Amino acid sequence: MLAVGIYFTARLGLIQFVHFREMWRCVRGSGETDRDGISPFQALSVSLASRVGTGNIAGVAVALTLGGPGAIFWMWMVALVGMATAYAESTLAQLYKVHGPDGMYRGGPAYYISRGLGLPWLAGLFAVALIISFGLVFNAVQANSIAQAVEGAFGINAGLVGLGVALIAGVVIFGGIPQIAKVAQLIVPVMAGIYLLVAVIVLIMDFNEVPGILMGIIRSAFGLQEAVGGVAGGVMAAIMNGIRRGLFSNEAGMGSAPNIAAVAIPNPHHPSSQGFVQALGVFIDTILVCTATAVVILLADVIPTDELTGVNLTQAALSDHFGPFGHIFIAIAIFFFAFTSIIGNYSYAENSLVFLGAGKPGIMVLRFAAMGMVLWGSLQAVATVFDFADASMGLMATINLIAIVALSGTVAHVTRDYLRQRKLGQEPQFHIADHPGIAPGVKPDIWK
Repeated sequence: MLAVGIYFTARLGLIQFVHFREMWRCVRGSGETDRDGISPFQALSVSLASRVGTGNIAGVAVALTLGGPGAIFWMWMVALVGMATAYAESTLAQLYKVHGPDGMYRGGPAYYISRGLGLPWLAGLFAVALIISFGLVFNAVQANSIAQAVEGAFGINAGLVGLGVALIAGVVIFGGIPQIAKVAQLIVPVMAGIYLLVAVIVLIMDFNEVPGILMGIIRSAFGLQEAVGGVAGGVMAAIMNGIRRGLFSNEAGMGSAPNIAAVAIPNPHHPSSQGFVQALGVFIDTILVCTATAVVILLADVIPTDELTGVNLTQAALSDHFGPFGHIFIAIAIFFFAFTSIIGNYSYAENSLVFLGAGKPGIMVLRFAAMGMVLWGSLQAVATVFDFADASMGLMATINLIAIVALSGTVAHVTRDYLRQRKLGQEPQFHIADHPGIAPGVKPDIWK
């Protein structure tokens, strides 16, 4: 993950830093949607719905417990280089998208592996891995955190919580990707905004301690300060747990977000514009939301232990700042973060199922299976669920990283075309006829 992120950061000329403003411009300039696709803001909302979940609340707490404060620094590093990776994979997803059997745009790694690399068997393997990971296993992870948080805060039986979440999720996912996009567009900005506001209040309340906390994160990352509370301790523990939980949270390079990036109608009408939008998603997820959780925990008078970790640690930290309200707030935040992740994850799986040729009956089976995994996950031990999640995303990430590096020449060419037009003061437009031979397999009717 780090190697590929560094590679694209270098090859694309530090694109995530030099052209950071372009990311916001590509999100702001668009509200266009029609029966073929969704708006870039909706695509960002769905990808954030998937990204901003248990990794931001439970995952950050686990990283702090196992790796100490230094793990947060390595989460930042994964995100900063991962922004370039996210840009590359979503640009490719836009470039190689097609019209699905229902007329809606479909795309993602399975499509650019099949059409761009000419390896349909590898594309099929990726699609199966994604369906298992996002359609099934990851939804069990999200449901586990919801059940744990709600049971701890309100005393409601975990099984009943899981059943309720499964039914509510079913109402949304049975409406298909357009319905998922509408719900995400409404919920995600509000939930992330309120969570960040709470973190800002904590920062203001303990402002004098903030510089020391930040320096402690950096020192711990390089072994210059004892990792107080870190169970494993040491630089390698900080690196491994920061990277692992950072990847689980922001998903850069995993091949998940490109599935919804491909469904967007880009504005400007150029594959790179959706790459910029999804790079911004990684920044929001880790640099903003994950950091908010870390700050809340590190500024609280709590010490991470084997017994006090995950959601319970974050709840204990916020309760230290705000009393009983903190415990309830995290339970509510977990519900919305994890619920939106469930519907976002499902949208990725549906995209891959369509690639495999499944019709409406197959999609119906997937929807019921996703609901069943939500119920199953609510009843499982957190360690078991996280172990399955870590294992299942490995195959996806490996296939996708190899594919985007193999197609990196195409990414670089498309990026130069976009930036050249911006430099000339033009609104970037992409016409495949102007780039003969650069991307065989691209549907000419989409980029004519």
